[in-house]
Amino acid sequence: MTKIILCGACGKMGAAIIAAVDNRSDCEITAGVDIVKKSDMPFPIYTSFSQIAESADVIIDFSNPACLDDMLSYSIEKKLPAVICTTGYSSGQVSKIKEASKSIAVFYSGNMSLGINLLIELSQKAAKVFGEDFDIEIIEKHHNQKLDAPSGTALMIADAISKSAKNDAQYVYDRHAYRKKRDKREIGIHAVRGGNIVGEHEVLFAGTDELFTISHSARSKSVFAVGAVNAAVFLNGKLPRMYDMGDLLAAQD
Repeated sequence: MTKIILCGACGKMGAAIIAAVDNRSDCEITAGVDIVKKSDMPFPIYTSFSQIAESADVIIDFSNPACLDDMLSYSIEKKLPAVICTTGYSSGQVSKIKEASKSIAVFYSGNMSLGINLLIELSQKAAKVFGEDFDIEIIEKHHNQKLDAPSGTALMIADAISKSAKNDAQYVYDRHAYRKKRDKREIGIHAVRGGNIVGEHEVLFAGTDELFTISHSARSKSVFAVGAVNAAVFLNGKLPRMYDMGDLLAAQD
């Protein structure tokens, strides 16, 4: 039985993770952390990690970048693995996560969906095949309450493609500021915010007289919650280092 501390327990993703755990017999949530406390939760809620009295095997973090330092300090002190699903981190915060992985097991991913990770693999292969003959654009769409733009997933896709590119990729977020022809090194990244869109990502490869598109649409937050819980069970007992969806998928082969 994997015991979980849920950071961001009172948010929408917290509710989705609680529902995902309720459908399983191999894990349970023993405590939650959130700056907003709800009284009807099935486990204790604390406003900081220092208040937690319950024991656990792993942390799932679906909260806010501002919570990172408190969460990492607690994880390192208690030697608890952490599944970090929050997006919008600065480069300095990502460095802190990588440094923490020297002391604890860290599962870090901007998207916990199996479909998105398949999209990333296919996009890498397409980038290798098309090379500089095709321009690459990434379009992501999310609900109007999402704070960060572009999404962490869009950046995951761009980073994966850039590893397959034959030259140094250049990310362009706001082309209206440029008055020049498109550079072959560019990867355009565009963010759309509106309504209650859960998450849509499209990778467009535009060549001469040919257009190739790979897309993924999440219809509910449950796909991310299930992935996060799978990662938590997988991470329980693992040695310190960085883990990602590739490790989880390999373990299921």
